[in-house]
Amino acid sequence: QVQLVESGGGLVQPGGSLRLSCAASGSIFGNYNMGWFRQAPGKEREFVSAISWITGSTAYADSVKGRFTISRDNAKNTVYLQMNSLKPEDTAVYYCAARPQTRRVVTTTYEYDYWGQGTQVTVSS
Repeated sequence: QVQLVESGGGLVQPGGSLRLSCAASGSIFGNYNMGWFRQAPGKEREFVSAISWITGSTAYADSVKGRFTISRDNAKNTVYLQMNSLKPEDTAVYYCAARPQTRRVVTTTYEYDYWGQGTQVTVSS
């Protein structure tokens, strides 16, 4: 069992930056692939970024490529999402997710077993 707690969300102006954190507990962190997803009001939850624990490979949605960066700190059992050049369309609740490790990077919601409670990101002037 894995527990995930996100933090770092908030209100930011367009063009600004935020760093989201996801702290994991309850199991061996290094055995899990991690992902970030987001859900805007009235829309389905969508993939943002993910990392494979075995290979370190990463993937990004086209809408955030070049602006967002996923990273991990094994010593702190934490995964991060650095978000730069934020746009109003990035406004959403951001969720951290975990699943047993695979070599490939997993980008689909249904393949993740554990989810955090979400953190709100609002991009507005």
